[in-house]
Amino acid sequence: MLRISTPVTAQAAAAGVGAPGTAVTKAWQALICVLFAIAVTALVLSACSRGKKSSSNQNLSKRVVALGQPVPKGGGRYKVGTPYKIGGRTYRPSEQPAYNRVGVASWYGEMFHGRYTANGEIYDMNALTAAHPTLPIPTYARVTNLQNGRSIVVRVNDRGPYAHDRIIDMSRRSAQALDFQRNGTARVRVQYMGRAPLDGNDSLERRVFASQPWARHASLKQPGGRKNSRTQLAQAVQKEMRADPMVVGSIPEEAAMPSRTAQWATNARDASAPVIPNARQTHIVQAASFQNEEFAHTLRRKLASLGPASVVPAQVAGRTWYRVRLGPYSERHDADEVLRAVVSSGSADAHIMRN
Repeated sequence: MLRISTPVTAQAAAAGVGAPGTAVTKAWQALICVLFAIAVTALVLSACSRGKKSSSNQNLSKRVVALGQPVPKGGGRYKVGTPYKIGGRTYRPSEQPAYNRVGVASWYGEMFHGRYTANGEIYDMNALTAAHPTLPIPTYARVTNLQNGRSIVVRVNDRGPYAHDRIIDMSRRSAQALDFQRNGTARVRVQYMGRAPLDGNDSLERRVFASQPWARHASLKQPGGRKNSRTQLAQAVQKEMRADPMVVGSIPEEAAMPSRTAQWATNARDASAPVIPNARQTHIVQAASFQNEEFAHTLRRKLASLGPASVVPAQVAGRTWYRVRLGPYSERHDADEVLRAVVSSGSADAHIMRN
């Protein structure tokens, strides 16, 4: 026990108060010991609390764009990375051109918004992006919600998630598009598509999203009732696509609802959308459409290095349109790869068709 020496006055000594060994002195010593122990315990708990808060903050990069402010696109670097270990598990980033896996997707939002991603970009929870533990960044990936058939293309520009049963972490907007924001997770298929441009060009992601039959039913508003800017962009792209009607017998692939997913058809709530049989279908990439035939052939020559390219004339409302197309491709993944390259070359209106 801690021993305390206290001054004793002559009067107290004469009265026997405070003298060593008396009951009063022992009582005072016990009280002081209790108070000292309480103070020490409080200090220790306070230090532990501060330590935990500091530790959690160290896991987040500095917020460089405030909530509600526009987030700049691009600005990062291409990165594969070296093996790293988190939570006792080792992750080995690598080029994975054949990546095609099924697993659980989660999503992340406001806490990380406006902070740097793993490759130096800035995370935007309202963009169609995602994080992956091992794919190169930035890259394109097609993510399909296996519970409802919805499929989008996202820009993978960050690392994570690190829960053992998860394979990809979607932005809030991506989770809304795939309709699992409320549930928190969903079983998905993730397919690698290739490198994404460093300037942050997101025309490919927007076009694929906008051309889905369920896009109009996706969550259209941000908290507070403000209309999502991504939805406005999607509507603008849809308007562009309607400017040049498709040739009879050929429709945009993203506008068709596969018959293999009856639940998807129910969710889309669009009885007028055609259902295309899956048997022996091929995929064509339409890069652009011109009324000037010379322009069409110029673009065809420019894109010839990407695959078999042709100019297909079509009569629409008494006018001839010259459509520049690549393919056909028997595998959807091959068409996705060509679409990415065509969009990256400057043909932002490119899209995939079935025939």
